[in-house]
Amino acid sequence: MDKGSDGFYKGWVAKALVDSSQAGKGIITQADLDHYKTRELAPVECDYRGYHVVSAPPPSSGGVVICQILNILEGYPMKELGFRSAQGMHYQIEAMRHAYVDRNSYLGDPDFVKNPVEHLLDVKYAAKLREAIEPQKAGDSNKIKPGVAPHEGSNTTHYSIVDKWGNAVSVTYTLNNWFGAGVMASKTGVILNDEMDDFTVKVGVPNMYGLVQGEANAIAPGKTPLSSMSPTIVTKDGKAVMVVGTPGGSRIITATLLTMLNVIDYGMNIQEAVDAPRFHQQWQPEATNIDTFAVSPDTLKILESWGHKFAGPQPLNHVAAILVGAPSLGGKPVGNNRFYGANDPRRNTGLSLGY
Repeated sequence: MDKGSDGFYKGWVAKALVDSSQAGKGIITQADLDHYKTRELAPVECDYRGYHVVSAPPPSSGGVVICQILNILEGYPMKELGFRSAQGMHYQIEAMRHAYVDRNSYLGDPDFVKNPVEHLLDVKYAAKLREAIEPQKAGDSNKIKPGVAPHEGSNTTHYSIVDKWGNAVSVTYTLNNWFGAGVMASKTGVILNDEMDDFTVKVGVPNMYGLVQGEANAIAPGKTPLSSMSPTIVTKDGKAVMVVGTPGGSRIITATLLTMLNVIDYGMNIQEAVDAPRFHQQWQPEATNIDTFAVSPDTLKILESWGHKFAGPQPLNHVAAILVGAPSLGGKPVGNNRFYGANDPRRNTGLSLGY
């Protein structure tokens, strides 16, 4: 720690990383570590029903996709339609479908490709997508095309923090798959990742999460692969009211989104919002994955009659969220607010902790 970043990117730790990679016929060199630089990028921001959303920019796709979906859904009376109603769920699935086709077609490392973020987050574009969504007919993923002209894990960890002054932090970092590449650099405790799978290895061929991606996310020297990480802060009147994020590969985006909608549209407390069963649609494959008990049999029958296809749950997310509430909501006061932490019960890890 006393050597800062040089303690990792240089010296014996760096040598162990390089040696462990090359022992498995990997191609990491000391030059790769020497040339690595962090970037400070402006976040993606949007508004939804009086709340301001701040989330991750490319090369993470999370913020763009979440905001694009929110822009689409703001044109529908989601609260009035009701939680998990057939009509409300239909609109959510179709908004996900349209946003993911844009994600998979256009987004990539901004140092290498021009991301049409401004257009994708334009409310006029969201209105155009709403016009394409039929009220009682599922979209055909094989016929839905990207909306603008082209120019784009598991074992991911997330934590959310808010302090007594209202400062908020939302952090997600990843190895990609479980235990990354399955290799630990000797005597370091550092596990090598398998982030190469997040690139488009071949256009039209799905990666381990089933994502079918485009040329914008193709492999190139020095390029960062597109991810789905979605560390998000929601504010109102300039103050943080929700901090949320999760691991879970391509499902990160929808798990984060649905947690936010459960609070904003459906009035749930933060633990209810995190606990609620989820569903996930990512354009390809065609079927929408649903958690057990996510949809009632009657609702499922209606949606299937509209052409929706469903599949069982995928590997689970693990949402970590904090809601900053008014004193009238109860709980121990922190300044003029009360904090409510929620830990996802889907994985037997993590906790909510205050001190």
